[in-house]
Amino acid sequence: MLPEPPAAELELACVLHALADPMRLRIVSELAGAGGDELNCLAFELPVTKSTMTHHFRVLREAGLIRQHRRGTSKMNTLRADDLAARFPGLLDAVLAAAPPCPRAAAAATLAAGAADAR
Repeated sequence: MLPEPPAAELELACVLHALADPMRLRIVSELAGAGGDELNCLAFELPVTKSTMTHHFRVLREAGLIRQHRRGTSKMNTLRADDLAARFPGLLDAVLAAAPPCPRAAAAATLAAGAADAR
């Protein structure tokens, strides 16, 4: 597994290309919704084969959107939000604001609304 590019070397065209795919945008949205926590590749419930999922994570890593490392037999993923904000201020926020809500974020919002209604 190759390391992700340094923040100073992130290229806008590569980042936008990676975000143009709905599955990759969903992965980024779910990572953003995780609040900086690491997520295992298997935590993403995507309607694609394992090999296609691997391809999507590779594109995101090579574009500099995510950082991956191994923990045992698992690959853990983290969104490089700070690096992206430093290199392209406001880009990630704008893309995520325009993206359809990810299932994980929608479920969290539903739970939060239910807890607020119970009070």
